[in-house]
Amino acid sequence: MREQLKKIWPEIEWIKNPDLKEKTFKCWEYAIENSVLSAEDLEKIPFSLLIKDCNISFMNHKRTAVQLSVEIAKIMKNNFGEEITIDMDILISGAILIDVGKLLEYEIVDGKLSTSREGKLIRHPFSGVAIADRFGIPADVQHIILSHSVEGDLGKRTIESIIVHHADFVSFEPFKADVLKL
Repeated sequence: MREQLKKIWPEIEWIKNPDLKEKTFKCWEYAIENSVLSAEDLEKIPFSLLIKDCNISFMNHKRTAVQLSVEIAKIMKNNFGEEITIDMDILISGAILIDVGKLLEYEIVDGKLSTSREGKLIRHPFSGVAIADRFGIPADVQHIILSHSVEGDLGKRTIESIIVHHADFVSFEPFKADVLKL
């Protein structure tokens, strides 16, 4: 399983803290082991069941959001210098884990991927935090997982969470049906 994860998530290697890197791997291992999906499926399934005829894979979206998060943080650090502090390990782990709970939302009915009853009751930010907490992921990373989606709009976000939230939406919104296309 670890080799499969390294293949689909090379960005985990960007985490410098060995303990946080290991815990991030363990979260994904647990999610895949408890999902109807395999690691290989993540390269094929659409990144959202909310977008009709979505041709962007789950992993393509996820890796784009992680890469955008890192690049945004680098630009901010470069331009703002000591005026801003960004913990890159927290940011990277958080960006990698924001949708780990989605793997527990899915079911396959008549050969089609859909959202399970449980997935409708407990959305992925909450199940993702439960997975992260199970493996001792720091609260700062759990905050990113919990606040990356619309559920986080009611509270305050850390700098890392703001970056990941926007990177996630930048790699989601252009594919929605209501986007202005000229």
